Amino acid sequence: MAIVKNNLLVCTQLECKTSEEMLASMEKAKEEGADLVELCVDSMAPSSHISHIQTLFKQRTLPSIVSYRHISLPSFSSASLFFTYKEKSRLKSSRKSSRGGCKNSCLQVLKLALDLDVEFVEMDYEVASDMSMCELIHERSNTKIIVSSYVNGGGRPSTEKLGDLIACMQATGADVIKLEIAVDYITDLAPIFQMLTYCQVPLIAMAVGSRGLISQLLCPKFGGFLVYGSLGGKSVPGLPTLLSLKQVYKLEHTNADTKVFGVVSNPVGHSKGPILHNPAFRHTQYNGIYVPLLVDDVKEFFTTYTGIDFAGFSIGIPHKEAAVACCDEVHPLAKSIGAVNTIIRRPIDGKLVGYNTDCEASISAIEDALRERQVGNGVASHITSLLAGKTFVLVGAGGAGRALAFGAKSRGAREALKAYEVVFDAVYTPRNTRLLQEAAEVGATVVSGVEMFIRQALGQFRLFTGGLAPEDFIRKLVLEQF
Repeated sequence: MAIVKNNLLVCTQLECKTSEEMLASMEKAKEEGADLVELCVDSMAPSSHISHIQTLFKQRTLPSIVSYRHISLPSFSSASLFFTYKEKSRLKSSRKSSRGGCKNSCLQVLKLALDLDVEFVEMDYEVASDMSMCELIHERSNTKIIVSSYVNGGGRPSTEKLGDLIACMQATGADVIKLEIAVDYITDLAPIFQMLTYCQVPLIAMAVGSRGLISQLLCPKFGGFLVYGSLGGKSVPGLPTLLSLKQVYKLEHTNADTKVFGVVSNPVGHSKGPILHNPAFRHTQYNGIYVPLLVDDVKEFFTTYTGIDFAGFSIGIPHKEAAVACCDEVHPLAKSIGAVNTIIRRPIDGKLVGYNTDCEASISAIEDALRERQVGNGVASHITSLLAGKTFVLVGAGGAGRALAFGAKSRGAREALKAYEVVFDAVYTPRNTRLLQEAAEVGATVVSGVEMFIRQALGQFRLFTGGLAPEDFIRKLVLEQF
């Protein structure tokens, strides 16, 4: 069944010194697929005259959000429920010297944006509560008002406190609410997804930090107003790049019914899973999204994200062995290995079932290479496994190493160090590692980790989708990427 596109907006923040640089960056953002841009006017040089800012607003080539942070510290008021009394007192005293001119400049810029009917104006909750701004907000014509607040870290915010904060912000007359939240762990995002789902006013949620990435990638599933991406492939913790949003994730196809899959790993930035599984989902018309999940505590992760929509996971380093204990059931092969690389949430009862697709993927890749070598030498073999009786040397002791060792032993191979007939490297980036290069130079048959990656991914995809696996498509996709 075709997946209907949503109305999600993709935005990027522009922080430039001059109006000319802002306009040039706006053109680049348009090329990379942004629907609108946030013009961070406070990033412009202090010498920028209001006339230059006026020119910028008039010459904008994309719908825009105008923002001006007149203070760098988190906002607080009766609605800011995340600071102690002492912290509020300290922040108040430190702000006294910063208010004056900066606040006047902020109000001047925001008033100009309202006068020129810029599509959106974003202001801190504190500014929106200012009496002089309240009047402007209620007298505006076409501009939509985004009221924002920064929520400090230090633990998972409760849904009750977030709900109270949103209610107070909405009372300013805001059309859209924006929360920027510092998160320490990926599990801190759970109440944010609840807010996105049940909030009665359009909500933007930005989780600051590398563990906050899925706050953007899963934004359309949970009903967020827009998603932010970084410009020019720039790496920004917690933000996907604009290009990845448009080329890999294609969030316009994500909706409330989309099933969430992802790779649970630490680190996770190296994973190629998203560039494989997301195109494959679309190719098979399966309504799923595959995201990187930077997880510190695998047990806490699985006890936090228990919803049926979190449907399946690839398990990466260093969690393959620890994840076994997180499963309600474990496939006999994975249990024998002592490691899982795939966990599926069974739809009928929500139980987590662990599997290992590394074993068959690696061993079958080696066996096929041996078989091709024999065919090339004009030798035919009818034995069950070409590994039977072979010397098998394993370097490595992680979850993938355990799968390799078990698979080789089950095929009848021995553990010893002699001359090598076949050399296999589980590493898949780069495709032709130094080990494989040197092995090929002395005449050994070499097997790249790319082949294992393809085969284990095919096994995972079948488990994810209940049988669908476009093998030719996935193989072509991976070989083009590596």
